Amino acid sequence: MVAGLSSALASCSPAAAPGHAAAAGPARAARSARPVASRTAAPPRADGPAVGAALPAPAPLALSGGPAFAGEGAWRPAGRVVDGMPAVYETTVIPPGGGQRAGIAWMDTGLLSARLYSGSTSPGGGPYRYTAPIEPAQAASLVAAFNGGFKMADAHGGYYTEGRVIVPLVPGAASLVIYADGNVTVGAWGTDVMMTPNVIAVRQNLVPLVAGGRPTGLAASGDWKAWGNTCGAYSCAASVPGIEHQWRSGIGVTADGALVYAVGPGLDPLQLAMLLVRAGVVRGMQLDINPSWPVFASYDPPMPGGVAAPSNGSKLLASTRQGPWTFFEPWWARDFITMSARHTGSRGS
Repeated sequence: MVAGLSSALASCSPAAAPGHAAAAGPARAARSARPVASRTAAPPRADGPAVGAALPAPAPLALSGGPAFAGEGAWRPAGRVVDGMPAVYETTVIPPGGGQRAGIAWMDTGLLSARLYSGSTSPGGGPYRYTAPIEPAQAASLVAAFNGGFKMADAHGGYYTEGRVIVPLVPGAASLVIYADGNVTVGAWGTDVMMTPNVIAVRQNLVPLVAGGRPTGLAASGDWKAWGNTCGAYSCAASVPGIEHQWRSGIGVTADGALVYAVGPGLDPLQLAMLLVRAGVVRGMQLDINPSWPVFASYDPPMPGGVAAPSNGSKLLASTRQGPWTFFEPWWARDFITMSARHTGSRGS
């Protein structure tokens, strides 16, 4: 475990997690002069915010000792706007005890609808209606997409989609759950989340990484191998010994229902958990790891109502191997999640 994380961990509590207030941080130059609709949030539901009710934009991230580089912790809008408002914000930070930049994306689940795409490798067992490549009909409202979890043999959890149990769901497993109205949340199966008639997809991967607004005990332990097999440095050759600090990605939900994704190189499980907590996550899970798999992309078509495509996509973190083209490739065999505008009247940038 990275030296010096113990003191930082002590500050990772629900009280210390940043709240959600007025948007801060520089916007992209192309948007700086555009009026933005006001954000008024309805009271959150048990499975997420009210559909169509925008959440308060994320507050700047608290950074001990000040920013390590210009713009660290400041949010910038990403992807097409929805009903005149940014639905995705991104930032980059240096993880506690780390030296390389990690990326964090905040997604407004009141404005965005989630969908699980399935692959021939994970989970396998197709065919599926929703699988790579993303088709034009879905690309017309696509705002962002990000990677799923491990192959099912390594996930220690289950998979449910399109009315089928592909792999049996496991009690206690960390679960990303999508509902019929597009709402999405994260939690421990059977405790925080469970099967209801409104559940249309469940993607499980290992056990919770964040619970109660803090890294879990396993995340804070030195047992990094419990969080999956890694490869050495930036290579994934089978002959290279695994290392603790490797590419990792994770997803979580804030107290008001926003979805938060984090990714970065050179991360141990605790650092990943702390990135999520720093962004206000109260329940979180690890997604895929190692250099070839993590990716978050946002899409900003040049014309209002335009179709998302690799040409108008952007990476959250420039150093990820995959990019905005990944989800449009027929050969992409891994599961992933898309976040799309809920309203057909959403405007492009």
